Amino acid sequence: MRLLRPVAVWIGSLPWLSRHTALIVRVDKTIQRLTRGRFTLLSLGGIPELFLTVRGRKSGIPRTTPLLCAPTSDGWLVAGSNWGQPKPPVWSLNLEAAGEAEVHFRGRTYVVAARRAEGAERARHWATLRTVWPNYALYEARTDREIPVYVLTRRP
Repeated sequence: MRLLRPVAVWIGSLPWLSRHTALIVRVDKTIQRLTRGRFTLLSLGGIPELFLTVRGRKSGIPRTTPLLCAPTSDGWLVAGSNWGQPKPPVWSLNLEAAGEAEVHFRGRTYVVAARRAEGAERARHWATLRTVWPNYALYEARTDREIPVYVLTRRP
């Protein structure tokens, strides 16, 4: 699948792509259904991903979102990029309010503590995330907000 990584990065860089997130999600869910969860758009592109489940800060309803990630020794890094849109993604606001979530990664589910990285730690983690997904640099250039970086740490 790594052969498709350059294609995935190129597609992710297209400026109009963020206007079609609903279609992308439908295609991704179709791929997951047809492959019984073995593949997603990101996995086909050789990009690491997780499924983050966090309760809505207003509704209390658990919602699951597929996200690019950078695995670490004790968890994962994720970015609230929202494709470089002016507003952060709703899942990131819910995550900050909850402080914890569930992560489904490579067939296993984990409870994680979640926190927003700040300062030098954020800069270090942002560099790691940009290595995994170079398009984060494009998303950063599209927005005036600082894209939040979250550290998800597995709980025992």
